[in-house]
Order: sequence, then structure tokens, then C-alpha cells
Amino acid sequence: MTANDWRANRAKGVFETLLVVGGEPMELEGHLARLSRSLAEIYGVQPPPDVRDRLRAGAVGIELGRLRLTAVPMDGGFDLEVDSAPIERAIMFPAAGAALRRDDRPGGHGSHKWVDRRGMEHPDAGPGQLICDGDELLEAGWANLFAVREETLWTPPVDGRILAGMARAAVLEIAAGAGIETREQPVQAEDLLAASEVFLTNSVRGIEPAASLDGTPLPGCGPLSRRLADALRRRWRLQAPQAAATAPKADQLSR
Repeated sequence: MTANDWRANRAKGVFETLLVVGGEPMELEGHLARLSRSLAEIYGVQPPPDVRDRLRAGAVGIELGRLRLTAVPMDGGFDLEVDSAPIERAIMFPAAGAALRRDDRPGGHGSHKWVDRRGMEHPDAGPGQLICDGDELLEAGWANLFAVREETLWTPPVDGRILAGMARAAVLEIAAGAGIETREQPVQAEDLLAASEVFLTNSVRGIEPAASLDGTPLPGCGPLSRRLADALRRRWRLQAPQAAATAPKADQLSR
């Protein structure tokens, strides 16, 4: 692929996917803030004033599922669509680790959640994409990246090259409240290989172990990430850990 082949098609719009638990959308304000920023920066518009009410209405009656809010530019404005679907509890906080393969995308995929996400879904089989910018590891196609080294939580910084995920923000907030040291700094392959834990965060899947990088084993989850996962389940009003399952469909995934 050439350097520009992967650039997102802005005409397809942006979207948000929210986890729904017990009829309530999780991390609602964070998702709306990110959507508002993207619409203002890319298209010079703002969401309609009833968007929050539309999302809450869309979540009614859903015990466990997801809402997808899609904003597509139209002549003189944009079209906003909300759709919902149930999800299986077993896809959340999976025990099976994700295999990752590096994919160099200079400058990263950017800070907006584009509808055009070619090659960035969670794979049904085989390794999934880990976006890189040269030697720096940025994010998985469907999730943010974390590593634990010497009881310190590392994650790449929000510098315009990665999507600032809602689950990422929640994990950092939980860590700060628990007195866990965090570092938002560039991460390279050797940092993952030297880490005691490596995991991914996603606003539907929660925390997912990272099992390998380009075929080299990674440690996956450990005591600190399991502690964070327990706190994230409580934040999202979920119960005890569930059994792992096969990967969900791409439209069930978000950050």
C-alpha cells in the first residue's frame, strides 16, 4: 500500500459506539464530547440538541447491547442515525488473548472515529492490526494499547495520532484513583516484550489480553490489569468475570 492509501474517506462520516447495560448507555458524556469535537473540527457543525435524549431512548429495554450513533455529512448539514443491537456477555473482558501484527501507518489513523475503518476491525481469526508510526506502537485497530512495567501503567499519548478511547480514559481514571502510577509516553516493541502485562481496552469488550506481537508471545493480563478490569466492570454495572467467546462482529466493537 502507498503512504496515502489508508487515509480515511471523510465523506463517509464519523461514529460512536456505546455499551448499554440495564437500559443505560455507558460513558455517555465522554462519547458525546468526542463526537461534538469531531463534528466541529471536521465539518464545522454540532450535534442536534436532542442527541442525548435520542441515545437514552435507543437504550431503553436493552439489558446488554450497544448503540451506534453515525453522523454522515449531507448538503448543508449531516444525517444522524442511531441503531441498537444486543451483544453476548461472553464477548466482554475475554480471557483469550489477541494476536497482533504491526501495520505501519505514518502519522497514525488520527483522533477521530471514522466510519471508514478499512482493516481495523477485530479479526474473526488470525492476528489483528497494531497501528505503528515507524518504531512507535500507537493502537490496535479496535482498541487502545497498555503495558505494565515495574507496577507502572504505560500507554501511548493522545497526540493526534490515536483515538482517545472511552475505555482508555476510564482505565486511566481508575488507575489514578487507586494510586497506580501511569505514564502516557511513546511505546515501542521492546517495551511490550519487556513488560509484565500487555492488554487492550475497548468500550464494548472492556479489557482484553494481548497474546503476541508478530508471532512473539506477550504476557497478556496479570494482577494489575485484572484489578483494573474488576473496577471497570463495577463502573459499567457488570457482574463477575464471564467465560471467553469467539470474537464478535465488527459492528459490536468500539472504543
